[in-house]
Order: sequence, then C-alpha cells, then structure tokens
Amino acid sequence: MKHIQELKDVIRQLHGAEATHVKSVPVKEQHQGKTVWDGVVEVFDLIGHPKTHRVYAWAHETEPGNLRHVTVLHIPPAVSPETAVRAAIIQEYRNNA
Repeated sequence: MKHIQELKDVIRQLHGAEATHVKSVPVKEQHQGKTVWDGVVEVFDLIGHPKTHRVYAWAHETEPGNLRHVTVLHIPPAVSPETAVRAAIIQEYRNNA
C-alpha cells in the first residue's frame, strides 16, 4: 500500500488536509469508442479541508520511470471517481492546447 501513502502525502502537500483512504475504484474512460484512460482511482475522505470532505487521486506514468500524481477535489462537476477522471482529462487537454 505504498502508493496509498504516497497519494496521502501529495494530498497533504497540495490541499493542506489529512486524508483517510476509503476505497479503490476501477475507471475506464472512453471517447469516440477509444479508451483514453484506464486505471484505478483512490477515494479519500479529507479531514479539515475548508471546501470539501473528499478527494479523488491516482498516479500514472507519463514516460518510463516518471510518475505523475493527480488529485481532484470533490467539487462539482467532479463528484465521483468517473467525473474526476473526466475533469482531469479536460484540464490536461486545456493545458496542452
């Protein structure tokens, strides 16, 4: 469960709150019949965050040996693991456009 602790550390650094792991949810996101993301989203409850009680987090390799951590706060429209992945994909697309 090393990756869970890594995600907790990232959540603490980025959001200034402690996190408790709730569950792991497999998510497969498709667009126009093609898989654009397939992985496991970790769901955490937040302790002491001023805007929300939950955060979704995961890590993925951007290139061999390079790990990117992603966190998405439970704030509409990101209100589930699936919508958190969609929000992250859209944000990444906007950042690279």
